[in-house]
Amino acid sequence: MRRSLAVLALATLLAGTPSAARAAAEPAPAGLAAVRTAGTAWGTDPASGRMTLTVDDTVTGAELAALRRTAARAGAVLRHEPGRLRTLIAGGQAIYGGGGRCSLGANVRSGGTYYFVTAGHCTNLAGTWYADSARTTVLGSRTGSSFPGNDYGVVRYTGTVAHPSAVYTYPGQVAINGAGNAYVGQAVCRSGATTGVRCGSVTGLNQTVNYAEGSVTGLIRTNICAEPGDSGGPLYVKSTGTVIGILSGGSGNCTTGGTSYYQPITEILAAYGLTVP
Repeated sequence: MRRSLAVLALATLLAGTPSAARAAAEPAPAGLAAVRTAGTAWGTDPASGRMTLTVDDTVTGAELAALRRTAARAGAVLRHEPGRLRTLIAGGQAIYGGGGRCSLGANVRSGGTYYFVTAGHCTNLAGTWYADSARTTVLGSRTGSSFPGNDYGVVRYTGTVAHPSAVYTYPGQVAINGAGNAYVGQAVCRSGATTGVRCGSVTGLNQTVNYAEGSVTGLIRTNICAEPGDSGGPLYVKSTGTVIGILSGGSGNCTTGGTSYYQPITEILAAYGLTVP
């Protein structure tokens, strides 16, 4: 399952204001656009300017051979990424719904009504979300969910848990002052319930990831690791207090390293007419 980055409702909520619209995705060669094999991802490699088709450890044999041919016909580079591409939900702590846990991404609002956003593969699991594993402290109820295709969900606060505009940094907090768009080379950090704060840089935009549950497009790629339980957590710029994404999934782990993918926050805000508190 996908790893969720739930930041504890009390302290992990972050917020952002709508900023520029997400950059338009570059058209992909027809062959790559048709790839739906689980464990693959594709997009432009900013360093080389070439389209890259990435495969994980689960893609082998005839399937791998067919993808090699597809990449060659499309003039794309085939690259192997260790581990397994997956969404990142896990049972444990943080925000809880159904049989899983995720990380809270950002605190937002519409007028005087307050919400939080997280990953859509998380909100697809349950209508009611809690701050504790015993499911006694209600956070709120799902009002929207989009996965696959996109990967975001919105939960309306109905409980009395405080929801500051901040990211929990294990320990401590970073105030969130707005939302923004990612760019390649940008220094970023993420916060998640399983692995805490990890930092790195943006390595790609408009990436398509083919999970076992379906394909998600328009994602931000980073060289930051993530693990189960981290999904839904925020990708942010510490120096400016800007949130730019919500963790969708990734491959690898935080022992040997990994790659992670994020739903752009500005798309979520625009879809629901939300702003920062």
